Amino acid sequence: MTEIVPVSGPELVTYADELGALLIESVEGGASVGFLASLDRDAAAVWWRERAAAVEAGSQQVWIARDDERVAGTIALVKAPLPNARHRAEVAKLIVRPSARGRGVGRALLTAVERSAAAEGLTLLVLDTETGSDAERLYRSAGWTPCGSIPDYAANPFGTLKATTLYYKALTPQEPSPEGAAQ
Repeated sequence: MTEIVPVSGPELVTYADELGALLIESVEGGASVGFLASLDRDAAAVWWRERAAAVEAGSQQVWIARDDERVAGTIALVKAPLPNARHRAEVAKLIVRPSARGRGVGRALLTAVERSAAAEGLTLLVLDTETGSDAERLYRSAGWTPCGSIPDYAANPFGTLKATTLYYKALTPQEPSPEGAAQ
């Protein structure tokens, strides 16, 4: 069974090596998540550790999917910093371990982010993904709306420029449920 849990800044530092390994495995498998296939273990772990301050400050949130005491995936929510954009956030780094794909881990991570964002009063989420990717099919099936593609936007892990499609999802703010109440 997969458990989705938010992580604090200190917890993110603790998980950095495991998340770094997840990042490398995904990039080597072709996932376009901002890194090239030559990513080494130390650099990947450092990248995760560098997110800890933003998590502690509340400008970013990170969740992990734990599957049999192993990180099976992760996702982040990056809040807009400017006063006129505090109603929205960007969904970033939805990464699922290749061996865990097809078991609902990505959907569970995405659902957790959407629910948390709505509970915080956010009304708009945005993201981008490689056009034609498996992730794109997930976003469409989860009710995200494509709003355009940009050709040659980013290189895939192997250095080839690929198009990126931008997506958004409007949310209905949710009242936080009282502690102990059934959901």
